[in-house]
Amino acid sequence: MLDLGFVRDNLELVKQKMRERGVPDLLGDFERLDRERRKYLAEAERRKARRNKVSEEIAALKKQGLDASAQIAEMQELKLEITDFDAKVENADSSLRETLKNAPNVSHPSVPVGKGAADNQEIRRWGEPRQFDFEPKAHWDLGPALGILDFERAAKIAGARFAVYWGLGARLERALANFMLDVHTREHAYTEVLPPFIVNSSSLYGTGQLPKFAGDQFKLEGADYWLIPTAEVPVTNLFRDEVLEAEKLPVRLCAWTACFRSEAGSYGKDTRGIIRQHQFQKVELVKFALPEKSYDELESLTRDASAILERLGLPYRVVALCTADLGFSSAKTYDLEVWLPSSREYKEISSCSNFEAFQARRANLRFRRGKSGKTELLHTLNGSGLAVGRTWLAIIENYQQADGSVVVPEALRPYVDGLERIGPAMLEV
Repeated sequence: MLDLGFVRDNLELVKQKMRERGVPDLLGDFERLDRERRKYLAEAERRKARRNKVSEEIAALKKQGLDASAQIAEMQELKLEITDFDAKVENADSSLRETLKNAPNVSHPSVPVGKGAADNQEIRRWGEPRQFDFEPKAHWDLGPALGILDFERAAKIAGARFAVYWGLGARLERALANFMLDVHTREHAYTEVLPPFIVNSSSLYGTGQLPKFAGDQFKLEGADYWLIPTAEVPVTNLFRDEVLEAEKLPVRLCAWTACFRSEAGSYGKDTRGIIRQHQFQKVELVKFALPEKSYDELESLTRDASAILERLGLPYRVVALCTADLGFSSAKTYDLEVWLPSSREYKEISSCSNFEAFQARRANLRFRRGKSGKTELLHTLNGSGLAVGRTWLAIIENYQQADGSVVVPEALRPYVDGLERIGPAMLEV
């Protein structure tokens, strides 16, 4: 959430930032509510000043043995009026905070201004897309043909946008998760966490999914429980309402979890295959950083996620999202997009974001510089390191062979007992 004082003091700047995000009317009531609050506050302060003066008059009259009943009556009246105006100030503050609950973060000055994905800015590319001497197939054809991916049985037991992985397909998914976790913990200094896959409303509010995006989540009936859309939610909230010591920052955590998304509003987008599913697996990277170091941490987090793609030999590019394409809580985001031969385009496989203090303010995430220092809001960051299912399909498509088999990247072979190639499944189902 945005800082109330910052918005008051920089209202025109914040309005401009909202226009750049394509949401110009979100602060429509803010100015009126703030004017009312200032008026109530001035009235309360005026009466408090009069109360102090009357209090002195009462003391002086009593000291002289004179009647102070009129002043005492005025004091009682002032007390009631002050209580009333203080309540109005608090109500106005509450209304202002409610207005800000649905306001997205303010973008960092380095974020390109744009109206949509077409205005995102490519930063760099790695690797050259493979030139095939045959027509490459999509993973939704290759997987079923190899007997490692099954959409029909998934639809039978669950519904659309689910998948069943068989045999080496399931093994490859598990291998990818283990590989990613090993690289991030052994080489990138992240601490592995296995959090709950179910969280309460406070956790979703803390990272910005509630209240605005309730429709994108799966809620358990009859309880204040939600299935997590990403490990970002439980991991970021691990330190909610806590104070970390500055010398221990940054804290780097990584987690493998299943993720659950309703995909509300995405109908017709990526409906084939496993690009956009209701349930998928992801390895998430989360950082808690000092404010002055958070953008350095964003660059290193992005490199950490990129390293997985490079180790797997998958061509990708890094894109800086423009203002209108930023996520709700993000101040700046880099998307990693992997090359998919079937569609001949780059497709998002990770979003690496700096939320600055936006999530920390909602979740009360603080740090202290020294034992006697005052508490400050820390900065939170996260990124996929990587989305396991999308990495799976990128391997299937990029490493496919003319005979329909798929070569296993060398980096993954130790995780599949040295297997070099996936051919048609030996198990008939």
